Amino acid sequence: MKIIAIGKNYVNDLSELPEGEVIPMIFTKPDSSLLENDEDLELPVFSNDVWYEVELAFRIGKTCKNATVENALSFVDAVALSNDLTAKDVLKKSREPNKGPWALAKGFDGATPISKFLPITQFPNVQNINFSMTVNGVETQKGNSRLMITSVAKMIAYVSGIMTLNPGDVLLSGTPAKGAGQVNSGDEMVGYLEGQKMFTTKVK
Repeated sequence: MKIIAIGKNYVNDLSELPEGEVIPMIFTKPDSSLLENDEDLELPVFSNDVWYEVELAFRIGKTCKNATVENALSFVDAVALSNDLTAKDVLKKSREPNKGPWALAKGFDGATPISKFLPITQFPNVQNINFSMTVNGVETQKGNSRLMITSVAKMIAYVSGIMTLNPGDVLLSGTPAKGAGQVNSGDEMVGYLEGQKMFTTKVK
């Protein structure tokens, strides 16, 4: 399976949505980064600055190549909530000054805590989904998918025009514009999808 993610995909308010076509910032994460079944997170030894980013995740249900915006959502079979963890210090070293890849900062073991998947039929409008996360009982991030710069359908159409999406592949659709923060040992992160608790990640 592939994990394909989009960066910098949310605005604070609908009035901030850019006009015209936007080329999405796409990166990949290995399947070994998945942290499932509410497993505890062990922070990587090579980073002192890991950040959390709660995101909606969309699972591909059938082979998808050259999808159109109009039919793209027909290839999605389920929705989950994820946490796109980032080693910020590693990312800074990678992209400055050489604009290097994000793989090391985004792909370490456990870098993608993810919830169980819910059938897409439970979400009549994927561009109107509420989600949030608390850290140690305090809400730190809150978002709605209507604030995406690149919609889920446009993301699938764009990516599938470059690489085939296979059943089981997961697309992470970006984090709210505000609220991402540093992860510390002993933290407990809880993600919510339409008010339903979806994952709990305790940090060793």
